[in-house]
Amino acid sequence: MPALPDGEAVPADGALPPFVSDGVDPRAGFGVYVHVPFCSVRCGYCDFNTYTASELGGGASQVAYATTALREVDLAARVLDDAGLGGRPVSTVFFGGGTPTMLPASDLGRILVGVREAWGLVPDAEVTTEANPDSVTPESLAVLAEAGFTRVSFGMQSAVPHVLATLERTHDPARIPDVVRWARDAGLEVSLDLIYGTPGESLDDWRTSVEVALATGVDHVSAYALVVEAGTKMAAQVRRGDVRLPDEDDQAAKYEVADDLLTAAGLGWYEVSNWSRGPEHACRHNLAYWRGDDWWGIGPGAHSYVGARTSDAGGPAEHGQAGVRWWNVKHPRRYAALLESGASPGAGREILTDGEAHLEQVMLGVRLAEGLDLGVLHADGRRAVAGLVASGLLDGTAAVTGRAVLTRRGRLLADAVVRELTV
Repeated sequence: MPALPDGEAVPADGALPPFVSDGVDPRAGFGVYVHVPFCSVRCGYCDFNTYTASELGGGASQVAYATTALREVDLAARVLDDAGLGGRPVSTVFFGGGTPTMLPASDLGRILVGVREAWGLVPDAEVTTEANPDSVTPESLAVLAEAGFTRVSFGMQSAVPHVLATLERTHDPARIPDVVRWARDAGLEVSLDLIYGTPGESLDDWRTSVEVALATGVDHVSAYALVVEAGTKMAAQVRRGDVRLPDEDDQAAKYEVADDLLTAAGLGWYEVSNWSRGPEHACRHNLAYWRGDDWWGIGPGAHSYVGARTSDAGGPAEHGQAGVRWWNVKHPRRYAALLESGASPGAGREILTDGEAHLEQVMLGVRLAEGLDLGVLHADGRRAVAGLVASGLLDGTAAVTGRAVLTRRGRLLADAVVRELTV
């Protein structure tokens, strides 16, 4: 797992810097992320902050986790109230992991009740949980829906057994249509997450996975290129030559296959790695990240952000400080101990400058199909637009109307586009 970033110390009471409340747009959304750090097995490619029972040892109980998370909800409500930021109801809640559905559905519901009591939920709030296909039942999904969950995102990853085996995923791909049906019967929206570029995965394997996902009739699909991070089991396998990663051309071809198949089935891209059957089916929680809204991350290793912004364009404030980001201690035992003692679980934080906030605004905003307002770019960035249009990376028609919108080729080279726009 990656180390936490360096940063200044978080006060023991979790208090936010005094400037933060000055520039926050009261119309901006506020989301809550809940990290559940438990998995039944650790997949070889995974570098998320997750733990199996054998890795946890004593002092970090899944049984007690909901109570521990609720302690941070209480702390978060107090900190935001003290900063004058406690009046906004929650727009979206996202339970990620790990495998959130390793906890009883009733525990996930308890945490959601705590969020609702702390801040309230907007009338049409989106409440999502991630889940593995082998971690749910019709009964557990019904309990989630009854508790107020509106959406479930299943980690399908692939429909091909040998690809799942390489990823060390434990579910039976034949179970995918069943869990989608169970979730829909419970009244939940459903998304399927796919990974492409697994060692040994052919183009036909990938096509099969996308086709199987579409055959379920879901309204949202995410497709992410496999990234092998240092320190993971798969990174060691690559280093030893036991497995061979595909090249960039292979990954580009698979992205294009996914885009072709998903588009033909009526799902349009709204972010580089995400497709939905209309804007009403897009993941609003993730859109909030890409649009620069505020969120509080509950759980070990979770990150949070409260940003100062102008009220007109959503850009950085003019006082040189553009919000604060912080992150919690990583290990569940330490996280639980700090909260039990009444202290913040924050491990460190950073106060963003306007320059850093601008880079993030461009980096995230340009990934959206709605594009980025060219008015937020600095002069050199605006001058680069014509060249990016000529290179086929930005849409020329959109640029004329004042938006930077990636072409499909631009989606494949999004990082290069960001570099040009932030020179």
